[in-house]
Amino acid sequence: MRIGVISDTHLSARVLKLPDTLVAGLKGVDLILHAGDWVSEHVVDLVEQIAPCEAVAGNNDGHEIVERFGLKKIVNAGKYRIGLIHGDGFRKTTEERAREAFREEQPDIVIFGHSHVPYSQTIDGILMFNPGSPTDKRRQPQYSYGIIELGESIRAQHYYYESKA
Repeated sequence: MRIGVISDTHLSARVLKLPDTLVAGLKGVDLILHAGDWVSEHVVDLVEQIAPCEAVAGNNDGHEIVERFGLKKIVNAGKYRIGLIHGDGFRKTTEERAREAFREEQPDIVIFGHSHVPYSQTIDGILMFNPGSPTDKRRQPQYSYGIIELGESIRAQHYYYESKA
């Protein structure tokens, strides 16, 4: 199974399309996971034109998005369990908050966002993965997203690009 991973799109209702590089990179994925901060609900439609989507809301999302997706979930993908959360909060790092949110569930992977900083590290047997942002790089040198391939093992990779066009 090939999964596209995005977060922190932060797109207003005026934006009519996702970046071409992102759309091309996600083409052919079986599923897209979005870790919140959509900002505008119409972005869901743009993402779902590429592939089915599982998602959570982030701290910049309105009531409609929170109601639609919730704030935390477990996604079953074949033999793997994936925790999905935005990761906002106080104290500790974003990664620490995301890991602690799934302490009881012990998924194989935890996907989180919020910091806009790409991150991939296995801690206590759990892959912690932040795709960064495909549209709001903040202080990062490039925009980014992730692809996770699930088979006999888990393979995760970040992809980077320069232009939002």
